[in-house]
Amino acid sequence: MEENLKRLNKFIGETGYCSRREADKFIEEGRVTINGVVPELGTKVSPDDEVRIDGKLIREKNEKPVYLAFYKPVGIECTTNLEVRNNIVDYINYPKRIFPIGRLDKASEGLIFMTNDGDIVNKILRARNNHEKEYTVTVNKPITDRFIERMGNGVPILDTITRKCKVEQISKYIFKIILTQGLNRQIRRMCEYLGYEVTALKRIRIINISLDVPVGRYRDLTDAEIKELNELIEPSSKTEEASLPKTEAPKRRTEFIKRDDPRFKKRGDY
Repeated sequence: MEENLKRLNKFIGETGYCSRREADKFIEEGRVTINGVVPELGTKVSPDDEVRIDGKLIREKNEKPVYLAFYKPVGIECTTNLEVRNNIVDYINYPKRIFPIGRLDKASEGLIFMTNDGDIVNKILRARNNHEKEYTVTVNKPITDRFIERMGNGVPILDTITRKCKVEQISKYIFKIILTQGLNRQIRRMCEYLGYEVTALKRIRIINISLDVPVGRYRDLTDAEIKELNELIEPSSKTEEASLPKTEAPKRRTEFIKRDDPRFKKRGDY
């Protein structure tokens, strides 16, 4: 039974209700109850315990986590801030508290995962885990072989060079691209650098899950999909430190790099 116990703040954090630090604050303020009793910091809970914050049940007993594949329409903001107009949470109007894994720009559409499992979020969002995300992109002028080659070999944006990726022309104005990187507005910035403007961008796959629902609709991931997804992300680290690349032992002669050197990389979101 001991192996099924979790610290209360970890349990709350993994439901996606709030961070562990915020959970500790709620516990200290006496806003959390376990089976109707106000607990102390460090208390552990089992899957059979009923945990409430401000009297609200945050997860049913033995409830399975929610994993949704949602087709986000253009114009919907990937935020849990309910004060933001056209936010994704209000749009879906799911009966349980869920949140998006990552984001898609407001002007973009396509596949995004929604869940209440904070643990899987940490694994998927690590930029260096090499998780594939596939897009179809429409641009404002005819695509050339040179454009495809340069997109695939790396483009200088945000003080770095984008990682090499797979790019394939689909038609005169449409190409497909598979990224394993998460720079801010990466595809749009890459195209802009090469003199193109993105007029439509759709994400059609994340890791092993492909977009197969109508726009604005969602479906539950199957048990088989969730099992495969967890196997694919299992090597992923939950910590930022462990996600950094391994470096060779320093040589006798040390090279000092200035902070304004372009080898200092900036990272962001899609």
